[in-house]
Amino acid sequence: MSSIARNYLNQLNADYLQVHRRKEDLFWSTYMGTSDNQAGFTAAEQAYKAFCADPARLPVLREMQALAEETELKRGLGGWIAFFECNVIEDPAAAALMDELVAAEATLFARRRELKLTLLDEQGRQVSGSLPAASTALAASADEAVRQSALAMFHTLEQWVVDNGYLEIVLLRNRFARAMGYRDYFDYKVRKNEQMSPAQLFAVLDDFIARTEQRVHQSLAELKAAKGEAALLPHNLHYFVSGDVTRQLDPYVPFSRALKDWVESFRRLGIQYRDATLTLDLLTREGKYENGFCHGPVPSFWQEGKWVPAVVNFTSLANPSQVGSGWSGLNTLFHEGGHAAHFANVTGNAPCFSQEFPPTSMAYAETQSMFCDSLLDDADWLKRYARNEAGEAIPDSLIKAMIEARQPFRAFNERQIALVSYFERDLYAMADGDRTPAAVLALARQWERKILGTESPRPLLAIPHLLNQESACAYHGYLLALMAVEQTRAYFLKRDGYLTDNPRIGPDLAAHYWGPGNGMTHDQTLQSLTGEGFSAAPLARVCNQSVADAWAQAQACMAAAQQRPPAGEGAPLNARIRVVHGDLLVADNSHSEAAMLADFEAWIRRYGEAEHATLS
Repeated sequence: MSSIARNYLNQLNADYLQVHRRKEDLFWSTYMGTSDNQAGFTAAEQAYKAFCADPARLPVLREMQALAEETELKRGLGGWIAFFECNVIEDPAAAALMDELVAAEATLFARRRELKLTLLDEQGRQVSGSLPAASTALAASADEAVRQSALAMFHTLEQWVVDNGYLEIVLLRNRFARAMGYRDYFDYKVRKNEQMSPAQLFAVLDDFIARTEQRVHQSLAELKAAKGEAALLPHNLHYFVSGDVTRQLDPYVPFSRALKDWVESFRRLGIQYRDATLTLDLLTREGKYENGFCHGPVPSFWQEGKWVPAVVNFTSLANPSQVGSGWSGLNTLFHEGGHAAHFANVTGNAPCFSQEFPPTSMAYAETQSMFCDSLLDDADWLKRYARNEAGEAIPDSLIKAMIEARQPFRAFNERQIALVSYFERDLYAMADGDRTPAAVLALARQWERKILGTESPRPLLAIPHLLNQESACAYHGYLLALMAVEQTRAYFLKRDGYLTDNPRIGPDLAAHYWGPGNGMTHDQTLQSLTGEGFSAAPLARVCNQSVADAWAQAQACMAAAQQRPPAGEGAPLNARIRVVHGDLLVADNSHSEAAMLADFEAWIRRYGEAEHATLS
């Protein structure tokens, strides 16, 4: 009997890989702007959704699980049962609505790719604008006119979004969710993604907002007293908080060295990719999707005792010629590299355990990536890796300046994440007739002022996650993940005393967080490593920390690092790495890691010089 169940599991695994790989390959080429086969991608996406939503799978799977005798076989079939329970659409009307929704989103995506946005550069010229370029300009440009143009670009995009199909998609999403038996799409997504009710979610978010309320208003008052009321304007706020620091930091974290810093740092942490193939597309360009992401065309799993290594693609949006882009690009590289490490280390016996969609919790998935990018702000990491062209380490005074600039606004920044959920909850609860472009934009401004105390430097409807059904009504996952990150950091710091280059971290994350995949809940993985359940308190404590305490902690961190013996090189990442720019292969490690890093650095320098020559 077990052999029948085993054959069924093996066939299901193979069928899933085929439909998933086709969808993911077209997703990558479409989102990277290397293909205009939008119709092919839409068809592949619909075929994938149909596979995941097929109601005929569940009764057969339950029958096969009853036949199975071995624990591992039962586990694999149980993973698929959980997967289909999250994704099955039994009502034909709801299935038709899902097809309609996929097609509508594809149309909006195609239109968005054709939209030409502009902003001013440092020379006062109107140039092609992207979301990363606008965000970087708001944080780093000393020219107020440049910052105003960046915010205006965001507002132009917001108006375009509400005028070009997004509100019709919100209507369709609600119709689909109600056909599935939910109050609205927000209710549907929260329950599916996080296995929480909206009431449970907002109990956590409201608690965090209450714990940080005093701090956010105090921060704004301090900034106003120090820099004047104009500093609170949305086009000025990021720059007045950290613009000088971003410019000073720039020479110490050039994007040309980002790949080397990522490889060396992850090696020393003991992170392994278990023979995965990684493709990295790291620079911004016209036609490329304007948000970093990581997707795995082939999930990692064991098939009949044979390891199937992952195939993972991830992207960042660096522009080496723009001040601040090296730092933001490095953050995205660590973040998406953390996702890739997670999805390359899931050790279940079916691919359903290693993918980014339900039943995988978004908060669980983001915990892995956000833990990795959190290391970049640590004083000992900066001291070890941030160096200028002369090889000089970042000075203590600049690390102190970073803390003085950023720590007071830590609460503000994390509340910006919570803000999205409050807005989306009310957006989907609106009566259909009330959901006009003007009313939706007014709702966005209302929630920005309520949560942040001012209008947001990143206007809500310019956030690309809202437009894609996979990431819509899921942004709270980032904040829940940050809460888990602080718990994880606190555990390692208490046990080992340090994080940077700590070789115990990679194996521990692989064993407790990554290996189980979605076979365990987010809370269960936290319990497994830290012995504690999920809590918002550690993140709130970090947000409310004074500058003096944060600087004292940083000094102690750097002093302790000096006392530790050198970390060595660490073990190779055990990955096949390809760095591309669209269809162009920039560098790979087929000959050696050293050759890849040298090729990448040389190419980035040439690219930057060519960009500079074009602009001159």
